[in-house]
Amino acid sequence: MALKIALINYGMGNLKSVSKALESVGAQVEIVTDSSGFDGADGVVLPGVGALGDCVGPLRLAGLDVAIRKWIGSGRPFLGVCIGLQALFETSEEGGVSGLGIFPGKVVRFDRPKEYKIPHMGWNQIRFEQKDSPLSKGLSSGKDQFYFVHSYYVVPEDPDLILATTDYGGRFVSAIGSGKCFATQFHPEKSQAKGLQLYRNFAELCL
Repeated sequence: MALKIALINYGMGNLKSVSKALESVGAQVEIVTDSSGFDGADGVVLPGVGALGDCVGPLRLAGLDVAIRKWIGSGRPFLGVCIGLQALFETSEEGGVSGLGIFPGKVVRFDRPKEYKIPHMGWNQIRFEQKDSPLSKGLSSGKDQFYFVHSYYVVPEDPDLILATTDYGGRFVSAIGSGKCFATQFHPEKSQAKGLQLYRNFAELCL
């Protein structure tokens, strides 16, 4: 039986490229717009581009905030991407938006010297802070590069959540991991072979 991944559509996600990446690593992707789409899924992915409010508002309207909270709380595999990472936290400096509050912490805007352009856009290295994470299988800490485009980043209250960090005029959290819940600030679907490896690792976790 094929591995089934529920890919959440809230109207602003980077669905096509994420779906294609997941399919390339052997997943059967079902694009879902409400919690019934989670039925029978082996894993859930929340993609994201744009502003946090444009993500969280539609999720709440569709009741997907409750469904996501229950899914993560049950310990089943979840992956957030970009805004899908930021949405998991409590508050954001971006318009004072409240996130889903699944993890304690906030989303803050980069405050960097003028030579560092904001948004942070392009390729950058990540350093894995958690040892032996299933998401880091086949990846080289501090060497492999992933594609970023963002002006805000998460600041978790719990340092044990931090899966990876990246340096851009100072280190920031570029991925989190807790149990089988993961989320990345970078875009694996735009990160070529290394990004596909990360999606492959997530798919294997869903089996």
